[in-house]
Order: sequence, then structure tokens, then C-alpha cells
Amino acid sequence: MSLPKDTILETPSVMNVINRSANINRSAKKMVLEEEIVREIKALWTGPTTDVRTALLKEMVGSVVKLRDLDTDVLDVKILHRALKELRYAFRVFRQYRDVKKVSIFGSARIRADDHNYKLASQFGKILSQSGFMVITGGGPGIMQAGNEGAGREHSFGVNIMLPFEQAPNSLIADDKKLVNLKYFFTRKLLLVKETHAVALFPGGFGTLDEAFEVLTLIQTGKTDPIPVVCIESPGGDYWERMMEFLEQQLLSRGLINRSDLALFKVVYSAEAAVEEIQNFFRVYHSLRIVGDTMVIRIQQQLSQRELTQLNQEFFDLLADGQFRQVEALPEEWDEPHISHLPRLVFHFNWKELGRLRQCIDWLNARAVST
Repeated sequence: MSLPKDTILETPSVMNVINRSANINRSAKKMVLEEEIVREIKALWTGPTTDVRTALLKEMVGSVVKLRDLDTDVLDVKILHRALKELRYAFRVFRQYRDVKKVSIFGSARIRADDHNYKLASQFGKILSQSGFMVITGGGPGIMQAGNEGAGREHSFGVNIMLPFEQAPNSLIADDKKLVNLKYFFTRKLLLVKETHAVALFPGGFGTLDEAFEVLTLIQTGKTDPIPVVCIESPGGDYWERMMEFLEQQLLSRGLINRSDLALFKVVYSAEAAVEEIQNFFRVYHSLRIVGDTMVIRIQQQLSQRELTQLNQEFFDLLADGQFRQVEALPEEWDEPHISHLPRLVFHFNWKELGRLRQCIDWLNARAVST
């Protein structure tokens, strides 16, 4: 009696041969990969010692080698390994869009499509994309999905956190190359702030408030450069009104924040007003850099002598010593030749009033609005 056609493939001897062959192939691929890694490390080690990037990578490899210490917990190694992989991949995704301004949109995943704030977030995303911005959301449902839908797939990023509930990527961004899936909240929040030029906050729960206060803390402490932060809500809502009452009655009245810290954000009730606030931030102000003990503010247009005098009078409290001076690009800024033509305001900042620094930026931007 003849055996069925596929029976011979199921016999132990044939399956053993197949398995051994597969194992050999895997071992060969692993060996080739390991050899390639060794070559890469050798090339890194023989690279130019004056190159900052090479020097940092050498230090990173050294840090990894030190983790071989037997006392290093396996869980600690897993955290470092996963975080590094996630960030490396995310940096590559964002790299090709480096020169495009982006706005991170935060808000509740639980807001439904028939909610006024959902429609407002969608409209906001649409106006942003029409104005040349891209949007970054958490990639999930609710406000995040609305922002992605409004901006459109081409102008959207998703930085999704993997949760056991409620946070699968939304349908618009789910299979897009600009979606990044992350295990850790800290890598997610780093990306949402690092890659953005502005932040928009819609009503939300613990997660939204966590993101809101994270951003405000980073700006208030100077750990990130000033950016526009807009709190948006549909007309008639009182979410941000109640939040302002809390900030004023519980924080400001107790001296836990400065009055000027309230200038770090603005509450608006329309998509148009939110976009205008973001665009106004970049009318005169361009960017900020620290060179030694000097703060350098790059501006889009030169100040008149009268305006420079007024600046020194109105914001003298920002100075640790000396005055605001208007100069050309500093020699230390050689690595940013594309903006070397912009005028600079240089001064010794006292680092006590980041809220006042934001008010100073608003004052500078008003020079363009009023002319």
C-alpha cells in the first residue's frame, strides 16, 4: 500500500534533517551578524577622536561593557536595551522630517467622535497641516485620532504606548511608517517633547495632565527651550477655567509658582486662535542656544536702537549682570550655518524666571505684529 504524498515529510528522520538544516542556517546567520558587529566596533574605535559623535558612541559602548558586572540586575539590562532600541528607531523615523515644524497634540483617548472637542481637535489638525505643520499624537483613539484625521495621514505621526486596554493605534496611523510603538512612557514623553515645536492640550484624564505638567515643568526649569503651549477647549466648556482656578488658588496663592509662570501657556476656545498663537510665537523669535554662560536668542528681524533700549528697561530682571546686546552669530555657533544670518540677542540670564523669558519672547513677537 502506498503512503499519502506528504507522509514522508512527517517521518522523524526527515524532520530531523530539516530541523538540523534550519539550525545550521540560523547559526551561520548569527555568526555573520556577530562578525559584522565586531567589525563595526573596530571601525568605531579607530574613528577620529575629535569627532563628538564618535566619542559619545565610544562612551556608550563602554557603558554597555560595564553592564557585564554580575551584580547588574537582568531587569535593569532589559529596560536599557528596550529603551535604546525604541529611541534609535524613533530617531530614524523623525530624522527625515527634521526641518518641518511639528505640533504635539495631547488629550483624552476616551472622547468620542460626536464630542465637540473631538471635532475641534480634527479642525485644529486640519488647519495646522494647511499651514505647513505636521502633528504628533499618541497614536491612539479619542483626541489623538481626531488630530491625526484632521491633519491627514501624510502630515501625521503616531507615538503609541502599548497598553493592555484602550491604546491600540488608531486606524489612520496604524500601518503608517510614521507610527512608533513604545513600551515605556518615559521614552514616549521624551519623543513627544523633543521632536515638537509646540504643544496643544485638550481636555483629558491623568495621562493628559501628566503630559501637560511634564511639558510645563521642563520649560519652567529650563530643561527644554521655550515653546508655545496652548490649552484648547470647545466654546462653553470649563475644563481649563477650573484648572486655572486651581493653579491660582492652590499654587500661586501659596507661592508655589510665580505669577509669570502662568505665561507659559494660553487658553483658547477655537482652532484658529490656537494656530494663531503657535504661529505668532515664531514671528520674530526663532530659537535659543546657550553658549558658555551666555544665552543667545536668534530673531527673525533686527531691533531698532529704541526697541533695544526698551527691552533692557522692561526685562532688566532677566539679567544676571550686564545688558541685552544685539550681535551677529557667535563663533561657537559654527555648526548651524543655515541660520548664521539671523541677528542675535545675547545676555547673561539669571535662570530664575523662565516665565518672564516667555513674556520677553512675546514682547519680541509683538514687534512684528505691530509693524
